Amino acid sequence: MKNFLIVALAGIVSGAIATTQVAGPLLAQEPARNNNVYEQLDLFGDIFERIRAQYVEEVDAGELIEAAINGMLTSLDPHSSYLSPEDTAQMRVQTRGEFGGLGIEVTQEEGFVKVVSPIDGTPADEAGIEAGDFITHVNGESVLGLTLDQAVEMMRGPVGSEIVITVVREGETEPFDVAIIRDTIKLTAVRSRLQGETVVLRVTTFNDQTTPNLEAGLKDQIEAAGGIDNVNGVVLDLRNNPGGLLTQAIQVADAFLEKGEIVSTRGRNPEDGERFNATPGDLIAGKPIVVLINGGSASASEIVAGALQDHRRAIVVGTKSFGKGSVQTVMPLRSDGAMRLTTARYYTPSGRSIQALGVSPDIVVEQPRRAPAEEEEAATNRGRSEADLRGRLNNDSLSEDELRQIEADRAKAEETARLREEDYQLAYAVDILKGLSAMAPAR
Repeated sequence: MKNFLIVALAGIVSGAIATTQVAGPLLAQEPARNNNVYEQLDLFGDIFERIRAQYVEEVDAGELIEAAINGMLTSLDPHSSYLSPEDTAQMRVQTRGEFGGLGIEVTQEEGFVKVVSPIDGTPADEAGIEAGDFITHVNGESVLGLTLDQAVEMMRGPVGSEIVITVVREGETEPFDVAIIRDTIKLTAVRSRLQGETVVLRVTTFNDQTTPNLEAGLKDQIEAAGGIDNVNGVVLDLRNNPGGLLTQAIQVADAFLEKGEIVSTRGRNPEDGERFNATPGDLIAGKPIVVLINGGSASASEIVAGALQDHRRAIVVGTKSFGKGSVQTVMPLRSDGAMRLTTARYYTPSGRSIQALGVSPDIVVEQPRRAPAEEEEAATNRGRSEADLRGRLNNDSLSEDELRQIEADRAKAEETARLREEDYQLAYAVDILKGLSAMAPAR
């Protein structure tokens, strides 16, 4: 601290000396800078008037100004943009969990629309759209050169109408078309179920419903298991979750943490930074957690995964997340429009920014593509055992109750094996919790 003070004071002294010596040029810089801004604004006004007067067709002045504003914002980063009154109203509806569309979260990369993630149970998800897909054409028209908002506008349309999007996918040699019927997107923020002794919480988005859905679903599954003592842990499935409200991400992380920082945000000015801390109370009383992530896990999902990982409250499994580590503030404007502006970066409790890096899982587990049906059948019929042999000896060392327990355990193992073929990453997470439960000391 003493060294810091000396350096700070030295800086003040040298600054004062420099000001004494070159006060004239320094004082002249600010007006010069302002004059340059005014000149640029005059240039903008001149171009605007020339377009209005001389463009080959008559233009709408309001649309021209909106386009200029949006161009200014989108030049900053992929997440800043102007929201028209219609877009602003649509955004409010989406945070409540019901809206019309395809059901994909998108960003822009190399001039094309990139799918961050499809939303569970939506037309895009059912049509097979995957995280990482690039959309190059909409109904045969290229999206190259359009802003993200313009491309999204092309994909909007009445519920029940068909849209054909052209997709480029890694591993596919040629682009291909996907026909999708637009529908009303009703988001179920959290789906819960029991997988053996494990509670699986599938969080699809972070909207106003997320925390209430999670708490209610967790309570229902614990009751179905016969109490928390019969639960070996929780899988928090954040795969293909594009994010949403920062407040909801904080509350979800807080649900499993007793104390400590969840996330911090740092803006342009140090005094604008914020820290969000956990409050006492863990909904699962310290039971182990596995968090599942993939390349479609973004923003709020990464806040939750990063917080639980840094506090060593959860094992993170899957593949690297999307890497959106910035905070957007929606600022209302005149005429009911709004401006979405990137105002801060967020940092996990250990102080790391995941912007463009993502959250790295503790255990990397790829989701394999499904094997052809004939390969699956061959694998099923591969093995024979002593029990299959005619005339084999019976096992006379076990009681009827012990035999029933063995059969029950075997049925659970077979259920996990089936899950492994349906969803390898989830089965892996469930196996981790089984292993931790087996290693826990007996009560």
